[in-house]
Amino acid sequence: MAITPLMPVYPRCEVRPVRGEGVYLYGENGEQYLDFASGIAVNLLGHGHPHLTKAIQDQAATLMHVSNLYGSPQGEKFAQRLVDLTFADTVFFTNSGAEAVDCAIKTARRYHHAKGAPEKHNLITFSNAFHGRTMATISATNQEKLRDGFAPLLPGFTVVEFDNLDAAKAAIDGNTAGFLVEPIQGEGGIRPASQAFMTGLRALCDEHDLMLVLDEVQCGVARTGALYAHEHYGITPDILASAKGIGGGFPLGACLATEKAASGMVIGTHGSTYGGNPFAMAAGQAVFDVVANDEFLAHVRMMGDRLRSALEQMIPNHDHLFDSVRGMGLMLGVKMKTDSRAFVGYLRTRGILTVAAGDNVVRVLPPLTIEEAHIAEFVERLSAAAADYDVPVAA
Repeated sequence: MAITPLMPVYPRCEVRPVRGEGVYLYGENGEQYLDFASGIAVNLLGHGHPHLTKAIQDQAATLMHVSNLYGSPQGEKFAQRLVDLTFADTVFFTNSGAEAVDCAIKTARRYHHAKGAPEKHNLITFSNAFHGRTMATISATNQEKLRDGFAPLLPGFTVVEFDNLDAAKAAIDGNTAGFLVEPIQGEGGIRPASQAFMTGLRALCDEHDLMLVLDEVQCGVARTGALYAHEHYGITPDILASAKGIGGGFPLGACLATEKAASGMVIGTHGSTYGGNPFAMAAGQAVFDVVANDEFLAHVRMMGDRLRSALEQMIPNHDHLFDSVRGMGLMLGVKMKTDSRAFVGYLRTRGILTVAAGDNVVRVLPPLTIEEAHIAEFVERLSAAAADYDVPVAA
């Protein structure tokens, strides 16, 4: 057979991790990598964190899965914790970010349906967004690389320019259910929305009785130095999709909603076989034990400031490669003057793991547990790699 046992949908690189410890990954032949990718913002406590590891081990020996037909003491407890810490009144647990966004889309549409306005089903979304790989979430984007070959796409989405409030306002019509937006675009190039844009979307939703749906799959769960990124803007959503870091590496997502927004989500409207299983709830609780406090969030903000400052000081030494730094907290991007994907590939050969993004940006997404010594090591090794880098010549 020509096809590989693993369906060949990823351009898998030469890095083959078999073990992790803190901020480091180790390959099958003992290679060490400084992991400033964190599984694309997933391993927010690094690798092998003792509290998370013990919680998972203990739960595995107790109870891993039961049907959602039964009561869920574990799910109820974690949902209550999220409700107590956030804007939300209710939570639906999923296995991934794409599932959380799917649930958020359904919740927004069902709100209007329950009010007797089923025609209000269209969500206004934004250019260069990434919401996942399901049919609904690729239909919500304008990225052709995600959509190619999967037509017919699902109707019900209108894409306008990101961070353009006038365009968002002009797109509202009698079929609009709300807005679906990342406060900070991740795959799109670590692009934070402006204060005026986020405040304006909230005001438009209030004026027209629309749902403000935030995709905080990548920027949520302490990544920016707030528990959720919308807190930086001083607004609250109606619905929010969370995942990635929420399980610290265990597959877990959540759709959070206000009571008003979830008014249409009654028995039989949604479900998940694995969502909210006791194993996942133990992981989520362990993550929140660590991150959901002022001291930890202050640490993320401090390390984010130190990392940004160190990168900005390094850039003039390699200004033929690097342009600027963007982002919040420990969700940072280095804008390049050359192909970021080629440079990310080169960094892997130097034992440094980062992630490429749109707009020629290198995503820098370290574990939130990093200390100043890790920042110094990263920037020193990044600078040395940049000094030796031969920019590929365009064909």
